[in-house]
This record gives sequence, structure tokens and C-alpha cells, in this order.
Amino acid sequence: MNVLWLFAHPEHRSLNAALRDDGIRALRAAGHEVRQSDLYAMGFKAVLDADDYADEQARGDAGRLLVGDAQEDAWRAGTVRPDIAAEHEKLAWADALIVHFPLWWFGPPAILKGWFDRVLVQGLASKVKDAEGTTRRYGDGGLAGKRAMVVTSVGAREASFGTRGIHGHIDEVLWPLHHGTFFYTGMAPLPPFVVYGADRLTREAYPQVASGLAERLRGLWTTTPLPYRPERGGDYDEELALRPELAAGERGLSIHSAEPDDAPAHPPTSPHTHSPHTRPRVGRPSDSPGSGDRGAGLRAEGAAVRAG
Repeated sequence: MNVLWLFAHPEHRSLNAALRDDGIRALRAAGHEVRQSDLYAMGFKAVLDADDYADEQARGDAGRLLVGDAQEDAWRAGTVRPDIAAEHEKLAWADALIVHFPLWWFGPPAILKGWFDRVLVQGLASKVKDAEGTTRRYGDGGLAGKRAMVVTSVGAREASFGTRGIHGHIDEVLWPLHHGTFFYTGMAPLPPFVVYGADRLTREAYPQVASGLAERLRGLWTTTPLPYRPERGGDYDEELALRPELAAGERGLSIHSAEPDDAPAHPPTSPHTHSPHTRPRVGRPSDSPGSGDRGAGLRAEGAAVRAG
């Protein structure tokens, strides 16, 4: 399998960088080909703006930039910026994506959001049409056939991201990525690998977490994806609302999972990791839902790292 590891963390001595290195080693040891986009190391431009589409012919009336149209025109003409074209080549090569970042303010770092904005262009990832002119999305699309998995860290305790947690369930926190990005473009979203209490992870506990990640990566092609309902599977009406007989009387994001009570479980392998489909446990106190980047010094594979 060809795997693209998309990494967004500014510190090469961090916990996340250590997990990235160990994860890539595990994939290669299993016979997979791995390429990496280390966005901070690359100095990747995070902001989509008019400089990405300087050709005035790609603009609408009175020179107004119409982003979607400009993206598709440039993509079809082969005139996208070189940094975007390089990511398109990696994306086309990949069978699976690992999207790895610390959770900051309930989302990924801005540089990663910029990668999605600039790389997942219209025509390639959105507004893709089938032979009848119907838009392919939510379970189908330009990236259909690929798999995607989030690897992330948070500073908060696991229970606070559980079914009754103050931060909201981790499924819903990651919904914009899992459903709105991966599933929308046709990729199969896998349950995430989440490291909780990252700023309290000790040197002694790190190998257990790294082992847990390696185990998840070994199942990259066999793990059952999150069971979202495809748009064209018959569960939605003409207004794209879930049919009233399905999940009757319920509301919220969970109704868009076809089997919310039978989702695949991936038990945690250490007190610091968990799958969103296992029962949350009460962990040690934490003062922040963030990634815990300030944490105590760790050492992994002989390199000093910091939690987060």
C-alpha cells in the first residue's frame, strides 16, 4: 500500500514527531511505501488567496476571484502552483492518508486547514460529476477508494471527550474532518488514534503508545471504516435530510451513522489512547482540551521529544 503521511506540528522534538517517525518505521517494516508532507518543515503556504490564481482569465466579473471556478480551471489546465501540484501528485499516488496533528482549539493547526483549502481543489475533490452529471460526494467522489485516518493528541482527560464530556464527544469534535472532508470526497474514514493527556505522558509510557499506533497502522487496510450513511444510498430524501423512518425521534450528528450502536471497536492499548467507539474512562485531571504541547521532556528512539 502507498501511504501519504500528512504531518502538521512545528516542533521536530515533539511527542507527535516521535510518533510520526515510529509510525512511518512501522509501515515500512510491514512492506508499505510511505511518503511524507511535513507542512511546517516544507514552509507550506497556509493561506489560499488570489496569488494562487494569478491568471485573470480564471476570475469572474470585474476581476473578482471565484475560488472554486479558479481552482478547477487551473487544475484542468495544469497551471496550479508548483507546491499544490506536488501535493496533487502525492495524493494521486497514495492509497491511504494519515492526517497527523495536535488538536488546537478543537481543530487542526491552520497550516493543515490551509492544505485542505489549497490542495483539495474543485474538480479533483469537490463538485466531481458522474457520467449523468450528478455530483459525487459523501461516500463517493474524486478520492474514492482511498482510506484516511486521523492521528492526534490532546491535553485533556479522556472522559472529558466522552459521551458526557464537557468538550464534546471526540466523534463530533472530529466530524468536520471525518465526515465533511474525508467522507465528502469519497475517502473511507477510519476511527482515529487519539493520545489523551499528552502533556503528562512519561518517557516510560511512550513505548506503549507507540506500540498502540503501530497496531492500528497494521490494520490500515482491514479496519472497518466509520459507518457513515452515503448520500446516494437511499437514506436521504430529495432535500438531503435523513428519511423520517430512520433514527426516528433522534437528532444530532450520530443519526448519520448507519449503525451507531454497532460501530467497530478498537480497544486502547494504553491509558493514554482510546478509540471513539469504546467506553470512556475517567483519567487524570487536565486543565485544557488542547494538545498539551508544553509537556515534560520525553525520549523516544534516542531522540528528545516533548509531549504534544
